[in-house]
Amino acid sequence: MAIHGSGVRATEIKPGHDAACSVVDPVVVEALTVRAGSVSVRTSLQPPATLSCTMAKAVALWLETSVQPLAKGYFARELTELRVGGGHECRRRNRSTNGPLSEHSTGQALDIFAFVTGDGKADETVVVEKPHDATQERFLAAIRQSACGAFMTSLGPGSDAAHANHLHVDIQPRRSASSRFCQ
Repeated sequence: MAIHGSGVRATEIKPGHDAACSVVDPVVVEALTVRAGSVSVRTSLQPPATLSCTMAKAVALWLETSVQPLAKGYFARELTELRVGGGHECRRRNRSTNGPLSEHSTGQALDIFAFVTGDGKADETVVVEKPHDATQERFLAAIRQSACGAFMTSLGPGSDAAHANHLHVDIQPRRSASSRFCQ
């Protein structure tokens, strides 16, 4: 498997007001290039996201093994862009004022708002919150199912109010390596 990132290596993100908010081995991910059959495909992240290197690798593996094949199967086009928000951000889960820190605080989470396929001429944007037809709905259902296997946590519309408009994925360690939180 050949996975290449296009981005900037960031200096270690040190904790600010909360000692647990740090990212070990951070990278600013502008794009990920993965194999799609016999060709390499570049998928940009808009805007670029600061992630831990481990999370960036998990996203790249998911793109290569699941998302690119699903995009090709549903739309006959490559995935060219992920519209994202929320890579590293020092905050608590669901932006609460108390409780445990979000995996965003360590760069181990990513929020995805839309998937864009196409070549710049025949683009199709699949918005997580509002798919516009049955094909997009089936694509998003398959994406969510694949995210449940690729990440330790996968939350999206219908899971709770905080995730009503995006797909949240993270690699939070769990008691058992086979345990997942998927809604």
